[in-house]
Amino acid sequence: MASGISIETHYVQVQRLQLPVSERHGVPPTSAGVGTMIFDTQQELLWIGTDTGRVISYYGSDLQRYTSLQAHPVQDGPVKQFLIHEKGVISVSSRSVHLLSRRGLTLWHISCTKASLYNQYEDLGIFDTLFDKRQVRSQYEYMLMRHCRYICAATNTGAIVFLDIDSLAVVREWQAYSSKVSDMDARTDYLVTCGWSARPYGGAAFESFAKVFDLKKLEQRQPIPFHGGAAFVAVNPKLGSTIVLMSTHGQVQVVDVAHPNTSALHSPFLGSHMSHLVLAPSGKAWALADNGGVIQIWALDRVNLRYTEHAAPLEFADEDFAPPSISFDSDVPLSTVGMPYYREKLLSAWSEDPVYEVGSLPPRVDPEILKHLSPSSVGCRAYNPKKTFRNQLDRLSIVGANGMALTAPKFLSEKTHEADSEMDKGRRISDAEAFTNSGSTGSIKAAVPAMYRLMEIKYSRYGVDDFDFGYYNKTQYSGLETHITNSYLNPLLQLFKYIPLFRNLALHHTASSCLAESCLLCELGFLFDMLEKAEGQKCHATNFLKAFSSLGEEASKLQLTEETSPQSTLEVRIQAANRFLLKQIGMDYQRIAPGDGKLDQNLNPRVRSSTPAFSRVLKDSFERESNQRMWCDRCRRYQLVQSWETMSNVPPVLMINTGLNKQTDGRQLWSIPGWLPERIGICIDQGRLICLEGEALRASQRSRQSRLLIVYDLVGLVADVSSGENQKSHMVSLINGMMALSSPQPQDKPQWHIFNDFLVRKIDKDEALRFATTWKTPTILAYQHQGGSNVIDDSWRDTLDTTCLFINWSLNPYNVLQHNWPCTLDPATEQPGSGTHVPIDTEFVRLQQEEVEILATGDRQVIRPTREGLARVSVLRASGPHEGLPFIDDYISISEPVVDYVTKYSGVSAGDLDPTVSVRPLVPLKVAYKKLWLLLNLGCIFVGHGLIKDFRNIDIFVPKAQIVDTVTLFYNPARSKRNLSLRFLAWYLLKENIQSETHDSIEDALTALKLWRKYEEFRDAGVVEKMIDEIYTAGRKLNYKVPEKGADKWVGGGLVVPGKGRDTPDVDSGVSGPNTPVGKKTGGSEYFESPLK
Repeated sequence: MASGISIETHYVQVQRLQLPVSERHGVPPTSAGVGTMIFDTQQELLWIGTDTGRVISYYGSDLQRYTSLQAHPVQDGPVKQFLIHEKGVISVSSRSVHLLSRRGLTLWHISCTKASLYNQYEDLGIFDTLFDKRQVRSQYEYMLMRHCRYICAATNTGAIVFLDIDSLAVVREWQAYSSKVSDMDARTDYLVTCGWSARPYGGAAFESFAKVFDLKKLEQRQPIPFHGGAAFVAVNPKLGSTIVLMSTHGQVQVVDVAHPNTSALHSPFLGSHMSHLVLAPSGKAWALADNGGVIQIWALDRVNLRYTEHAAPLEFADEDFAPPSISFDSDVPLSTVGMPYYREKLLSAWSEDPVYEVGSLPPRVDPEILKHLSPSSVGCRAYNPKKTFRNQLDRLSIVGANGMALTAPKFLSEKTHEADSEMDKGRRISDAEAFTNSGSTGSIKAAVPAMYRLMEIKYSRYGVDDFDFGYYNKTQYSGLETHITNSYLNPLLQLFKYIPLFRNLALHHTASSCLAESCLLCELGFLFDMLEKAEGQKCHATNFLKAFSSLGEEASKLQLTEETSPQSTLEVRIQAANRFLLKQIGMDYQRIAPGDGKLDQNLNPRVRSSTPAFSRVLKDSFERESNQRMWCDRCRRYQLVQSWETMSNVPPVLMINTGLNKQTDGRQLWSIPGWLPERIGICIDQGRLICLEGEALRASQRSRQSRLLIVYDLVGLVADVSSGENQKSHMVSLINGMMALSSPQPQDKPQWHIFNDFLVRKIDKDEALRFATTWKTPTILAYQHQGGSNVIDDSWRDTLDTTCLFINWSLNPYNVLQHNWPCTLDPATEQPGSGTHVPIDTEFVRLQQEEVEILATGDRQVIRPTREGLARVSVLRASGPHEGLPFIDDYISISEPVVDYVTKYSGVSAGDLDPTVSVRPLVPLKVAYKKLWLLLNLGCIFVGHGLIKDFRNIDIFVPKAQIVDTVTLFYNPARSKRNLSLRFLAWYLLKENIQSETHDSIEDALTALKLWRKYEEFRDAGVVEKMIDEIYTAGRKLNYKVPEKGADKWVGGGLVVPGKGRDTPDVDSGVSGPNTPVGKKTGGSEYFESPLK
């Protein structure tokens, strides 16, 4: 028994439809009858030809009417036959042939005296060849034709004639019935027929057998019994040996030709006199028709019913929206009247580029001169007050609308040396806007607000740390710096960060045991954690962008980096980066959790196409159509096949690329106010994807099918901003503050923020969702399931994998000398936790030299500051039996070329960072960074000297509560703006001469620990300010430099002692530099024996 027979016995009725009433002039209305019908092989359509010449198409299992057209005159009679073609549908009546498109438009119409259609002839351009040049005379009148291996033609005498396809010569004749052939169908190797046979008492009746002819062997096979009288037959298109027989009374039998006696199954269909039977190309549905114009659809499955397996999507008419009613009176603003669609730039949108500055403003005349003017023979004259030199004029600046000069914010070093003026005290974010106006180069479009314009960092001689980032950000959300290569990804990273589901997965993965060097998901977790801890302070994504650039071959092929794609537009690059990052981090997640599809279920990037309604756009993007060439068994050649994708379920997060770089007309849609909805709904009902918005969404939420509906909220988007025609475009991210991670409680109102690199500002919802085709267009959209809003999962803090803190691991374990390995922590007695003090020091090498431009005035302007890379990090114990010993002393393997090892200040030489020759324990940057990140999230307190700059270079943010910096402990701005060096403090307070030849991170960390203990000793005695004053007094006398070895030393209190070289006391010896008054003890033994108290 064939496998298809047992399945086909479960057919159920899906739909029943009565054809519309036929109305003809002068004739009473009657029900239309069915002349012929056929399933479309290209789309989900059923075509019906009525007995009045009308052609109607229905789509879907519900038989919704798609098109209706009077294709043939009523006097031509019923539609006899259909032919499906990729260009349209051909219908034929007794005296005309008609071709119409699937949308119901007439392509051509031919009228003739007599017409018949060869139902497998597909070349629409050679009808003359078919009817005129290839006529073959025959002694029979052919009634039916089918095509397979041969042209099978049924005559009016009950015979079947087999014709050769090429020559039309008769190959074989077969007298099947004694009267006429009622129906026949041919597939692959079989021809099955039904017909009438003459009766002895006169007349004819349907044969109780269906005749089967083997086309391969050209011989008759065993007939198939059908006691109801077979009137109609159809062969299953997918199962060539399975046939369906039907009688005129509605009795249907499904049988396998190979097993006619054992596999026949009967199903009764009660109804009137049946007239037609057709099978869908998928083989999973039938269409039946009776003489009363009733159409029935029977199928195997109600839910997943499809007429054809590779159907092209249907094109529906645009919805007709009635224009809103606007009353014209004095209270209605003209801006409420919508603008028509236009393709050319309006005059009001022209930029101010034709206007140029031609020079400085005219000099102002001194009021004293105007006061003493007196007329003379030529003009006027006055006494020269001589307030300026000869040929000297006051510097004039353009003044804004508020009367404030458009000046750049001062550097931090300038603010510490100058008193703030009244103007400076009153400056706020508007000054930043003024700075962007004055600091931008090229022509600026007048319609672009200042907060959207390109942000640039200005450098002083102190580098990027001297730039006032806080001037541009007064919020609790941190921005990202722009002076790093590939920083165009900053808006996309900000968008990822404010998707709670994505943020939770990234941090949980980071807290796992993953140590892969190029894991982007770990780097995202590090970045998200840093942005949350920074709480509005500046950050930069150096480590993530370095890992992104290290992917090399993959990123280069897609031209994602600035080095490999200098010519590609930023819009194209960031959308490609979005797809690449989602795929890459999915692979990173599977590395630690193989088989876990949680991340893939949460993210689903799609590219959309253009259509007037956003919900319709989204639906089409999920059900994308593709064209490919496939082999066709019927045509015996390759044909262009259209296929489309659909969705079986929807993820909690939708990342959508707008794809506007490929569309020019679609940009006009985004300029329509309110076109982008803040909330959408997606429902999959019985295999159909439904996208809703607006009132339709609210109505669906109130219906009984709301349990199938998934509602999404707009989290944020990335927009492409073009500031001017002579400027390159840049990206900004617009984030809905209702999803902000720092506010886990739902907010009452949307709180949108713009993230323009390091400029962060709160904006209203209308401004965020307003787009302009001339300068602001969306690039990436992010929607999240409504139930995932404000779902903050910080359980990763309780599941931190701290294994790497208790083991020694290296890239070159066989080269490392024994004494270079650090003393690892004891898991039983040395568990770091909240409040554990850990001395730390780091060393850096130079990866890129400073880029400087010499201006025409001779001044130096820093274009790009020096870029440094972490080379060594040392972390020590602050207490216990192994106090002062390092448990982390890692050298960092750097893949980039090092331009300067600065050995005098770093203690790192050329061979120390080469895994092939180094005798130091080398680890990737990811491993060293994760150790510090674990200590940070365990609550450890870092003790060191100048840690703010070190942590910035490492690209990690440590809250002030977890930092003990000896620079700030021994700093008194009232005495001097100068920070004291570690070497000078060690010489003066500890009588130690460190860093005499080179730097050592272990020695520096240990010295910082001793200085912190000395400070605690001064604080307990209440002499901190006095001792700091003495240090600055001594520093001024020695110019803050340690005397050379052998020279007299200046010691606190004005004492001069002969130099004895380096005299370093033990950590717990109690020996100190200056004499300190004895302070009371706070418990225990010596105070600094237990720094963790």
